[in-house]
Amino acid sequence: MNTVALIGRTTKDTGLRMAGEIPVANFTLAIDDGYGEKKRTNFISVVVFGKQAESCEKYLSKGKLVGVTGKIQTGSYKNKDGATVYTTDVVADRVEFLEWGEKKQEVPAGFESADDDDVLFR
Repeated sequence: MNTVALIGRTTKDTGLRMAGEIPVANFTLAIDDGYGEKKRTNFISVVVFGKQAESCEKYLSKGKLVGVTGKIQTGSYKNKDGATVYTTDVVADRVEFLEWGEKKQEVPAGFESADDDDVLFR
């Protein structure tokens, strides 16, 4: 089984590139582990494809809390010096925006501000 679920904060704004005709977004999550003197931070590389990649580029900005589910994928490539560099990424199946970014100053349809009179539960 290859399944991962993470919650962390983005370390920078998300960029978008195209792989052929498929949108691809990459971002890094900072995830704290432990507490006190034993606290450390892990930095996890995340890759997102398709419509979710477009949404990540549009709404995720540095420091925003995000949840990711997906699978771990390893790979390698040769750098400019000819040395082999090994990579480990999480390929996201689902990305949950736990805080909305200020990146584009847009609010998704259905999430517009409501007046207090519109709120059913208090």
